[in-house]
Amino acid sequence: MTATVAAGVTRRVPIARAYRFELVKLISQWRIRILLGACWIAPALFVAAVSRQSTLPVDTLFGRSMLATGWAGSLVTLGFAGTWALPLLTSVVAGDVFAAEDRLGTWRHLLIAVRSPRRIFVAKTLASLTVILSLVAGLAVSSTAGGLLAVGDQPLIGLDGHLLGPADAAGTVLLAWLCVLAPTLALAGIGLLGSVTLGRSPMGLLLPALVALAFQLAQMLPLPVTVRMALPGYAFISWYGLFTRPYQLAPLLIGVAVSLLWSALATLLAYLIFVRRDFTGLGYEGGARRAVTAGLLPIAGLLAVTVAVLATTTGATTSGIDQDKVQRSIATAFAHLYRLQTDQLNRPPVTEEQLRTTAACTRGGGRLDPIGAGNDWRCVVAWHLPGTEAAGQAIYQLDLTPDGRYMADGDGPKEVNGYFLVRTPAGDAPNPLWQFDGNVDLLPAKG
Repeated sequence: MTATVAAGVTRRVPIARAYRFELVKLISQWRIRILLGACWIAPALFVAAVSRQSTLPVDTLFGRSMLATGWAGSLVTLGFAGTWALPLLTSVVAGDVFAAEDRLGTWRHLLIAVRSPRRIFVAKTLASLTVILSLVAGLAVSSTAGGLLAVGDQPLIGLDGHLLGPADAAGTVLLAWLCVLAPTLALAGIGLLGSVTLGRSPMGLLLPALVALAFQLAQMLPLPVTVRMALPGYAFISWYGLFTRPYQLAPLLIGVAVSLLWSALATLLAYLIFVRRDFTGLGYEGGARRAVTAGLLPIAGLLAVTVAVLATTTGATTSGIDQDKVQRSIATAFAHLYRLQTDQLNRPPVTEEQLRTTAACTRGGGRLDPIGAGNDWRCVVAWHLPGTEAAGQAIYQLDLTPDGRYMADGDGPKEVNGYFLVRTPAGDAPNPLWQFDGNVDLLPAKG
């Protein structure tokens, strides 16, 4: 009797064993191996090569700092990864992890071996997550190592002009990389959903990349700040707030929380669809109707609820860019950078309290309302030196993007914010007041 019962018991494969099996399957694919090698080697070579060039990617955030500190190269790589690399990586891994079984027609064999659709889903999800995390870790470690070996461990200038020492720069760069894991997981969840729902269709593989492209286009539009922050793509740029003092933490935390919600919902939807699927058909092609009803509609509902919650809790209703915010940001950055320039030129030190820096900014020569993004912002910065009654003035032209990032270009006087070289511990460098990047907090100020 005991032998009969034991023979009739169906043992399911443990999740740990199924996970190892799926992980080996992923790593054995030639394209995954190529991606792993590229992520762990290519960023170091790229950063080291660019850091030795005279022409830098100045249109990229922290690009003009790549000759000054090795930490800048990692941040340039992070910006590129959030825009292009991470969406493509999640597409190749998560977007294909279920669809590959449909193309090969191996679901029956896998179900016989594992004997549980739930365990198959968990194993494949964990395996794809492991590979994605390994790819992100490779990008972070490789780019940082390349920058430090090529340039060195010098201080990094933040987005409000303050100087981050090597220890602070290391911690902040690491935290920035950790923050982009959240939107990467959101794209991975969308990839799992597309891979499960669309079957052998190539759209499942392309879905994370296409969604990420839509997020990028949305961040370029003059959307209300609540809509902007309700999209996971915002978390790919909200790490900018880590490089200001005080930290702009509220947008960052909102971006991470929204991304995790999207990741959880997309993964849950993928799970529910997968465990209810009929595996008897060998030629599963997916279902467009199911993709809309079970995938698109719940995510659209989450977006609408998130926008409503953010509008209620933050009180933000516009683009978040106004004259007062721009003036405060420019004045703060100028004061920090003026002190840095003073030290580099071996002039008597001054404090920010002594400088009493202010800024007056207009848009379109005063003809347009000073709100919103544009490349027609103009700021006149005024400051005072100890023992001097007259105020100094410097002019900046600003290119301000809808996400709050701006580049300030010095427009005179040339002795203050013109182009000339100054002596630094890392060698000759451009005048820090000539051109600099900044970031405007889009949320309303508290109090």
